Amino acid sequence: IGEPLRKKKKVDPKKEQAAKDRLKKRIKKLEKATQELIPIEDFILPAKYLEEERQRPDRQLPLEDSERRTFLMKRWALYKQQEHETEREKIASMLEAQQEALRELRLESELLYEAAARRDEGLFPFEKEGPTYTPASPGYQPPEGKYNDITKVYVQGEHKR
Repeated sequence: IGEPLRKKKKVDPKKEQAAKDRLKKRIKKLEKATQELIPIEDFILPAKYLEEERQRPDRQLPLEDSERRTFLMKRWALYKQQEHETEREKIASMLEAQQEALRELRLESELLYEAAARRDEGLFPFEKEGPTYTPASPGYQPPEGKYNDITKVYVQGEHKR
């Protein structure tokens, strides 16, 4: 079920045109710029992570333990599959019983059927409580998507030959 449409904010045409001009300038600047290179330090793995004492030893389980674990995993998977199937069967039988009851009710009285088939809005009540520590400011217009860009910019230095 849809939500009501949001009221569009009135935008100053001069501001809108200035934003479009800035956007065009940025596009031209990006077209002129060369491809940004990724710093090589992002690809280098520090040597301290490659030391022998940091490597985990490959533990080989005894054959009995690995077989026991495999057997337990198979039994667990079978148990969960059976649990899932019984739950699906219960739901299917409940839905079938509900449909049968509605068919019988429709034969008895169309008015009662319509009342039974109607959605109950009070079944899942919706209550919302917002923050109460600050009152709402009348006439406050929230900013439209402004944020501080803190992305690191790397510049490729030119080498003299």
